[in-house]
Amino acid sequence: MARRSDAVVDIKDILGKLTIEDLQIKGKRVFIRADFNVPLDDNLVITDDSRIRSTLPTINYAIDEGAKVILASHLGRPRGKVEPRFSLSPVVKRLQRLLNKEVVFVPDCVGPQAEQVVAKMKEGDVVLLENLRFHPEEEKNDEAFAKNLARLADFFVNDAFGTAHRSHASTAGITKFLPSAAGFLMKKEIEYLKGVVENPVRPFVAILGGAKVSGKIGVLENLVDKVDKVIVGGGMAYTFISAMGYEIGDSLVENEMLELAKNIMDKLKRNNIKFYLPVDSVIAQTIEAGAETKIVTTQELPKGWRALDIGPASVKLFSEALQNAKTIIWNGPMGVFEIDAFSRGTFAIAHSVTDAYALTIVGGGDTDHAVHKAGVNDAITFISTGGGASLQLLEGKDLPGISALTDRK
Repeated sequence: MARRSDAVVDIKDILGKLTIEDLQIKGKRVFIRADFNVPLDDNLVITDDSRIRSTLPTINYAIDEGAKVILASHLGRPRGKVEPRFSLSPVVKRLQRLLNKEVVFVPDCVGPQAEQVVAKMKEGDVVLLENLRFHPEEEKNDEAFAKNLARLADFFVNDAFGTAHRSHASTAGITKFLPSAAGFLMKKEIEYLKGVVENPVRPFVAILGGAKVSGKIGVLENLVDKVDKVIVGGGMAYTFISAMGYEIGDSLVENEMLELAKNIMDKLKRNNIKFYLPVDSVIAQTIEAGAETKIVTTQELPKGWRALDIGPASVKLFSEALQNAKTIIWNGPMGVFEIDAFSRGTFAIAHSVTDAYALTIVGGGDTDHAVHKAGVNDAITFISTGGGASLQLLEGKDLPGISALTDRK
């Protein structure tokens, strides 16, 4: 069984912002922006409630401290219109079960009805507002809409890391009108994704995958001076392989990124950072279940075929590179893992990551799904709840939903 590192991140005040523990919330109305953007099946039943569970520490803390808890979130992409399939009503039932208490659902997030429900709240009560994105003003960061949200509360707490890279009314605009703090999940995300990267226990290994170099270029440039080893798999690997002058068949390549890929490889070499690319690949002519597959060395990718997963020799190479790691950060799968024939590389690396006696961080999105599908999610030290937000943080960028919070004096 995988050995999980329980190393504690102890980085003093890396957030630099108020947290919920700094607020005197007893008897006060606390507006908690959560990320309840959960997957639903055709019957509108929640299929994965991990995002709800991840913000429970913040909600329970507010309840225990005697606050009047107002929860708000988005769900899906209703694009400013009321769409019943994107209602947060399924979340109410799950929240009630997880909190073991009544949660009052308000069929709008602003206006007289929401104000009336909030006015009747007692200490420890919990209400959930309807989908914020039913209003077009939310994504436009409309000031009047943000002010209407703020009218419901005395304090604002942002625990929705998954939307922290968005400058929306409920993540940034509302902070103009209320004292604003980070929730426990937000704080934890910053401690791991920013704190660990800046102060890693070495050797520090970064694994990057996914389709395109362009999506990870900022991460690579930010990590190039911080890591000891870089492992690149997935579709993005073949832009690097093409930049080295090898034939890549019909594999994914970003021609406009070839020069940049060369520059990154040169910089890694100058910095004495070990750089690993696939040495063999699982190839097919079509991306579909049942397609004929072959395993070939990376230098022998034939025309008409495309690389869709790393091969067994690459798995061995990457796994050996991980054996002595003390900190591992992983963002992006090694192949098209949603199809069984192209999933073995990603799942094997998932097991290698958890077998390493290291602090392990998974950067949300597809990688989160992959480690769950591989059955090793419980052995990962920390799985980020935000795909785009985690990428921006790993790029070293400020996130609007964090920078807008009240500074710690």
